[in-house]
Formats: sequence, C-alpha cells, structure tokens
Amino acid sequence: MNYRVIKENDLFLMTDKSGDIPDNDQSGLGLYTRDTRFLSRMEIRINNQRPILLSSAADENYISTIRLTNPHMEEDGKLILWRESVEIERTRFIYEGALYETFKLTSYYPKAIQFDFSVLLDADFTDMFVIRGFQHGKLGSKTGERSASGERVISYLGADELLRETKVKWDTQESRISEAGEVHFDVELKHQESVEIAFFIAPMIDGNEPLQHEPKEAMNKLRASYASWNASSTSISSDMPLFNKLYHRGVQDLRVLLTDLGYGQFPVAGLPWYSVPFGRDSLIAALQMLSLNPQIAKGTLLTMAAYQGQKEDEWRDEQPGKVMHEIRYGELAATNQVPFTPYYGTIDATPLFLLLTAEYYHWTGDLDFVSSLMPHLNAALNWIKEYGDYDKDSFVEYYQKSSKGIANQGWKDSADSVIHSNGDYAEAPIALVEVQGYVYQALTRLAPIFKSLGHEEQAEVMEKDAAQLRTRFEEDFWMDDEQFYAIALDKDKKRVDSVTSNAGHILMSGIASPERAKAVAERLVAPDLFGGYGIRTMSTAATGYNPMSYHDGSVWPHDNSLCLLGLSQSGFTEEAITVMQGLLNAADQFEYYRLPELYCGYSDQLGAPVPYPVACSPQAWAAGTPLTFVQALLGLQPNALTRQITIKPALLNGMNDLKVEQLQIGNGTLSLRVSRVDNEPKLEILSNQTGYELVIL
Repeated sequence: MNYRVIKENDLFLMTDKSGDIPDNDQSGLGLYTRDTRFLSRMEIRINNQRPILLSSAADENYISTIRLTNPHMEEDGKLILWRESVEIERTRFIYEGALYETFKLTSYYPKAIQFDFSVLLDADFTDMFVIRGFQHGKLGSKTGERSASGERVISYLGADELLRETKVKWDTQESRISEAGEVHFDVELKHQESVEIAFFIAPMIDGNEPLQHEPKEAMNKLRASYASWNASSTSISSDMPLFNKLYHRGVQDLRVLLTDLGYGQFPVAGLPWYSVPFGRDSLIAALQMLSLNPQIAKGTLLTMAAYQGQKEDEWRDEQPGKVMHEIRYGELAATNQVPFTPYYGTIDATPLFLLLTAEYYHWTGDLDFVSSLMPHLNAALNWIKEYGDYDKDSFVEYYQKSSKGIANQGWKDSADSVIHSNGDYAEAPIALVEVQGYVYQALTRLAPIFKSLGHEEQAEVMEKDAAQLRTRFEEDFWMDDEQFYAIALDKDKKRVDSVTSNAGHILMSGIASPERAKAVAERLVAPDLFGGYGIRTMSTAATGYNPMSYHDGSVWPHDNSLCLLGLSQSGFTEEAITVMQGLLNAADQFEYYRLPELYCGYSDQLGAPVPYPVACSPQAWAAGTPLTFVQALLGLQPNALTRQITIKPALLNGMNDLKVEQLQIGNGTLSLRVSRVDNEPKLEILSNQTGYELVIL
C-alpha cells in the first residue's frame, strides 16, 4: 500500500508513507469529510529540507506513527546539521471530527543544536467527484486565509452557498508564519532532549467547529472505544497464526469503517474513495458481521430504511420502496449536478435489505425490531413486484434511466462486466443470476417470520412468488453445455452465457436444485474459476476473461465469502475449505495480512497474488470475508423460529484447534471449541446461554 490512511466516523486522512500530502499530488491524498477535501497539502521540513523516512506503520487504522530523520546539511564546507541527528516522530489520530497530529523532535547529536522546523498546510476544498475525475461542474472559490499566533484559517464558499473552512491550531509559539501559510518553529535541543509540537486540524461547515480536546485525553477515549468494540464482539483463537492474523485484521478494519448517521453504527464501503453509505456494500458487510456483532446489522437496516425511496425520480433512479445505492455530500451533490443525494441505481440492495432483515432475526430473535420495520419491508417487497419485475416475468432486472447514473447496477458495475460468449456486451434490461437468488432467499426466509407476526395471507403470496421464481429460474438460467448457471438474461431474455462467480451466490439461497447446486460447487473450485488464491470473477475459458480486469477475471474476497457461505450451508465442506485456504494463502502475501478490495486473477503458480493497481484497502466487505470463515467452519445456522442452532464443524488444513467465544445468538452467547481428534473435528460446547437448542450434525 503506497499510502497511509486513518479514519474515525466520517473524517479520514490519506497521506504518503512519510505522512505528507505533497504539493500538486495527483493521487487524491488529503483530509476528507462530507466528500470534500479539507486539507490538500501537508508538508514538513527541517531547515527547509524534506526529512528522510525511517519507518511508517499502518497496522492500526485509527492511529499512525511515522519516524523520519534529517538529511546531511552542509553549506560551503560548513556543517549545518549532521545527518540523522534529529528523530522526527509524527503521531496522528482522528477524534470527534478533528485531526490531531503531534511532532516529537528528539536530538541524538552529541552537542546542543538549533534548527528550523516548519509545517505547511493548505486546503483546496475540492469535491470528491472532481478529484476522482468523474464529474466537473460549477464550483465555488476560496474566500480568504487568515493567520494569527497559534492559529490559521482557510475559507471557501461553495456553489451550494455553504461556507467550508479548515482551522489549524498549534500549541507551541511559532517563530514566524510565511505568506504561503508555512508555520516555522525555532528548535533548540541538547543530546537526547525532546520537544513536542501538537497540531489540531478541524474541518468546519457553516461555522460548526469540532470541540478541541487535550491530545492524550482524546487518544485515551479513542483507545477505549476500540477496547469496547473488541469486548462486545466475538472472540476467536486457533493454533493457526495466519488465520488468527487475518481474522483480527478484519475485525479492526471493520471497526474503523463504522459510521453513525444517527440510526446506529454501520460499515461504510471502504477507504479511501468509498467512505460513505453504500446500500449493497454496507448490507453485505453487515451480513458478514452477523457472527461478530449482529447489532451492526440493526444499525445498517435502520440507516437504509431512513433513506428508502419515496417517489419516482429518474434523475436519481429512485422509485418507492427502493433501497439506495450511494449517498454523497459534496458540493456537486448539494447543487444537484450529480444525482447521488442519494442515488438509487442498484438492483440488489433492496433484496439484500430484506434478506439481511431475515438473517438478523434468526441470529437475535428480535421479532419486535422486524415488526417495527414492517412498513419498510412491505415497501421493499412492493418495489420488487412492481418496479424490479416490471415486465412480470418473475425476474428482477435493471435499466438505467438517470443521465449521470450507473449502467450496470449489480455488484459487477463496470461497463464490460456482463458479456456474452461472442464478446458482445449484454443490453439492459438485465436480470442477474445472483439477484434472483437474493430475492428467493428474502421471500423464503421472511415468509415464515411474517406468519409468526400474523401476516399469513401475505406470507402465502410470498411463498407462491418464490416457488414461481424458482421454476422460471431453473428453466431460463441453466446452461446444459456448461452445467452451470448463466450470469444473466439480457433484454431479449437471452442467456448471457459466460461462466462467472455470480452463480456461486445462489448457493446460500436454496433456489438451485441439489444436483445443480453440486455442479456449481464443483465448478467454483475447478481450475478455470479457482486459481489458487480464490474464485475468479470469470472463467479463464470465457471470451471476456482478463486477469487484470476489474470484474472479468480478478478475485474479489467478498464475492468468495458469499460463495463460501453458500458452500457451507449447502454441505459442500471440502469446496468451502479449498476457497478459505486460497484466501488465506493470498492474505499471507499482503501487508498486515489485509485482504484488499480485489486482486488480479492470475494462478498461484506465480508465487504471490498480483495486486490490482487501485484497489481500496481497507474495504468493508473484504474485511468481513474472514468473519465468514468462522461461520463456515462451524457450519453454524441459527433459527429463531424453531429456537435451534445447527452446527456441523470442520477445520482448515493445518488447523487442529479452533476456539470461538461470545457468539451473540438469541438471548445470550455461545462459546465452543473444535479440536481435531483422530483426524475428525470434535465439538466441545463451553457455554450456551442463547436459549436455543443445539443440533449437532
């Protein structure tokens, strides 16, 4: 990873490995909130020279520590500062809407020294869409800068009439502030003497200034919030260090991606470009997190319900009952120059909203919450029948109407992702294979819950719709020649006959017949789809295959995780273990054992996974992937209606002991241990306070 990023709630900072944001940087480094860059330049200098990087740690997402030193400085034969005399330790974190950065300067020169230390900060207030090169339009301009001792403020008035400001404060008397806004400090140090200079950088919108805390107090509170997160989440340990590292990396990455818009915590999609609510991404990440902390699903569902579509609006691809795709808060969105306020161009978020509600209920037994969501669930179900299936063929399909919307509206949303075997791109309306599985799973899992709430008639209609969907699905999506399901049906109801990973998602839904499910499971781990580091998005035998592409041959961990849940739930344990083993082998090669958003789909014969050039990291549903390993290895499926938990344990190759504690299910928690005895997994129940009966298979 060539950048360093930290985040807390909806503020994040991305810098180079030295901790700087260089002038005229083209990679989008900066301090961001509300889709606006509030810091576009941050450079430190010692005697006007750039320091040399020693180390740059990013293993903790909420705090970053970077060590640098000075280059050798000599002029006309006169020594100014001997090389490596000064250690510069910069520590930064984000708390309650502001960035805290402390520079600790320590001298290791044998005599007393004096030098100039300077910090240059600037802000351009550029909209995220402009930075990423997606959109341009009418924008505002800077309105001024003002500096005083200990403080500097940069102001900008947007085209949306919002005043945006970046306020910078520091706790040490400066020697001077240049016209460019560079803050200089005269530093005098003896051997092993240190001085600390603390900066407070606060983005402000319409004068709303974050409260400034004493840095150590803010840091202690931030650390305490992480300790609380870990204490309230499922704990795992095993005798496989790589598995432990991958799992714990996922847990910490998910914590940093949590945001609260007032409806409870939910995961934003990822850093750096998707630190906003995403329907599909947030819902899938919350689904992955059920075994870690089911309350995140509750916050996610409430957030999605709050932004559920209310009207027909082609500009935003909005329809009543539809769950949003993405919301943005920048200047272009606020002036309606882009439709992301929110934008609703997603075909899968609505069935995923319904599906997650059902799964949340089975993990928690919280029927009151499901009952409180009924207006939103009914609106979503109505959207599926009235808008999603507009031609009444039982299939849910998409079609872009917004002039600045997204053409392909499934999770593979690039323009070339739905492709026929002859190389032609499919034309909309398009019905994706996985979406039909999500709809089927939502209908069949929700119908019994609706019955328990007294909505028998509605539940019967849902069951009838599901049965009809399954019949049509088996007729129209199955490809006899490939013994696999097509990725989609195009506008002419013709199969889009490429073999892709999408079909793996249907295994968790139950829509496929047992025989065909077996064929899908076996194909997912066959050499054309499985390259050793995970399931590829497209078969190497497909016309559109490209290992370097975004969606046509790459490997996406979250895609693998949904296949994995289906493999486990359908009883394909060996295939599930193969997929997990591949992802573990990939994680072993990435920095901090972090699975990125995606990586290239080359074979493991290369010896290491090939990174995708612009993959987000950390990414919520990639971070959530190792969490699904636990559910898959336990073969765990809770059922709140029967008050039972089904368990069918397994262990990875090379794993002989797995301990899972404080799994939150039903009325309490479940703790258990799986050990390898005579080469078979043996289950030991350590504690069961769930109120559910355990059914061991």
